[in-house]
Amino acid sequence: MNTQYTYKDIDYSLKKSERKTTSIYIERDGTVTVIAPKPFDLTKIESVLEKKRSWIYRGLAEWQDLNRTRVTREYVNGESFLYLGRNYQLEIVTNQFKPLLLKQGKFCLDKEKLPDAKRHFTEFYKAKLKSRLKEKSQVYAAKLGVAPSDLRILELKNRWGSCTAQGVINIHWKCAMLPANVLDYIIVHELAHIKHPNHTPTFWRAVEKVLLNYEAEKNWLKFNGAGMSL
Repeated sequence: MNTQYTYKDIDYSLKKSERKTTSIYIERDGTVTVIAPKPFDLTKIESVLEKKRSWIYRGLAEWQDLNRTRVTREYVNGESFLYLGRNYQLEIVTNQFKPLLLKQGKFCLDKEKLPDAKRHFTEFYKAKLKSRLKEKSQVYAAKLGVAPSDLRILELKNRWGSCTAQGVINIHWKCAMLPANVLDYIIVHELAHIKHPNHTPTFWRAVEKVLLNYEAEKNWLKFNGAGMSL
């Protein structure tokens, strides 16, 4: 469980880690997270925050700019919903044997399931992502020379993916909305963390060996990620 702290004018969430170094992230919800070795040394953490102050300010300002494009979707006829980077219009139907189907180029949602529409979309994305994640991870894990101990699809709140110290790969269910090449980047990114926990030059070289054009996917996610929402 993360603990909330404040250093001067910077509010941040502190998370323990098996890593030997301290890392700072601007999360997708605009919060600041510090991942630090345990046991915590608040003096060292505050020293890192002070050194990174300008970087944090820039990151928060950029987050505000990027999130001006955030989309709020409604469960009504004609609303568009994403799947693998493509928009599909929603059609409210009756007497459908499943709550939600993607057919004939449309998302079809049974009218009786409208009160619980978000859950049905979430379950749809999880189910579609599960098989794709298993297939893709096997291919990319072999290329990276790693073996994840488990693959999980979760509600990660502020991240697209994560890799635990035990080699468990967690992927946000919203990744099912992303274009296939961007999803591949997230899978490769998290698999590379099995060998390289931090974002060092060695880590990025490992990613680049598998995805030569990873910078394009990384930038796409940066500028378009806010639109992946329900």
